[in-house]
Amino acid sequence: MKIPLIDTSIDSHVHTHLCHHASGEMEEYVQAAINRGLEKLIFLEHLEVGINYFETTWLTEDDIDFYIKEGKQLQEKYQGKIEIGLGVEVGYNPRFLEEIRQKLALHTWDRIGISYHFLESDSSHLNMVSSKQINIDRLDQYGVDEVVCRYYSDLKEAVEKLPGQVLCHIDAVLRHHPNIILTPEHHGLIDELLHAAARKKMAVEVNTSGYRIRDEPYPSQDILKKAVQRNIPLVAGSDAHRPEDVGRYFDRLPGLMEKLG
Repeated sequence: MKIPLIDTSIDSHVHTHLCHHASGEMEEYVQAAINRGLEKLIFLEHLEVGINYFETTWLTEDDIDFYIKEGKQLQEKYQGKIEIGLGVEVGYNPRFLEEIRQKLALHTWDRIGISYHFLESDSSHLNMVSSKQINIDRLDQYGVDEVVCRYYSDLKEAVEKLPGQVLCHIDAVLRHHPNIILTPEHHGLIDELLHAAARKKMAVEVNTSGYRIRDEPYPSQDILKKAVQRNIPLVAGSDAHRPEDVGRYFDRLPGLMEKLG
């Protein structure tokens, strides 16, 4: 099989302090990307709608206004040195589909990444990708298998119904849970998700933040092989939440691509 391509000169997924759980100004991320020798940086800040959670881990309306204004100024300031994209990582919320669409339509985004962080339970939401023990305990009570099934079935729906170009960190569900095991049913749902992404001609993100947590990216090598078999493009993203994380572990990606070929 031909070795799949991935462009490691572009970091297509970085955050800033604007999402309320990262650090660093936008310009610090730009400067870090230049120092790394990158040709392009895409901010992919969090957008959520209708989430009832005990903390805000996404941009407010005021944050979005600042984000776009600051981003355009940086595009002008660093023109000729690095290309800067302004995008969003939109989290799916099945009950607020139309509201999400409306919010996305308010701006012209360079990239829309699709993810799924918050699962509705009773009158609030559970964070499926959190490392906080309170979230892990509540997800345990919900049922690990059921959480994973909901994650993949709803994420497939998001791919089909939202205007996204990239599917973000698709096996990050319960990534901090000590007892998660993907069952044959889960793998079947992953196959359906990838099939939906291929139909939409979406890319799959190789999210290198996984190397810090589990010594392989999100998604796993097995899932990436399935993506390659479906001719789904792969894009590199660090999911940086600190300027020093821009482009992290990108040096491992050429070797990973050889394994996928």
